[in-house]
Amino acid sequence: MPKIKSLFDRRKERNRYRLSQTSTGRPRLSIYRSGKHIYAQVIDDAQAVTLAVASTNEKEGKAAKTYNVEAAAGVGKKIAERAIAKGVKEVVFDRGGYMYHGRVKALADAAREGGLEF
Repeated sequence: MPKIKSLFDRRKERNRYRLSQTSTGRPRLSIYRSGKHIYAQVIDDAQAVTLAVASTNEKEGKAAKTYNVEAAAGVGKKIAERAIAKGVKEVVFDRGGYMYHGRVKALADAAREGGLEF
């Protein structure tokens, strides 16, 4: 009997398929959002290498609350400056199965302000 996929998994697959069709060799800015933290990483899928990582779970610069929009914006700024330091300026945004609002949108907007193009 086939496994029934959740709505989250279906959105995630649909988003990844669209990214693979339009990525044009750019690295992928992938995010993961948990209840307490948000994580972001820039991945080069051609070489299967992670280029830059940032999260609210890091020891330096940790905010008082790690689960709000301000903390997510801080992660967006960190990932942008770390990716630019590695020579990456253009990425595709992989929101996974998450809706584009709240913490996800704050992270994306802060990464754009930090200099990443997507």
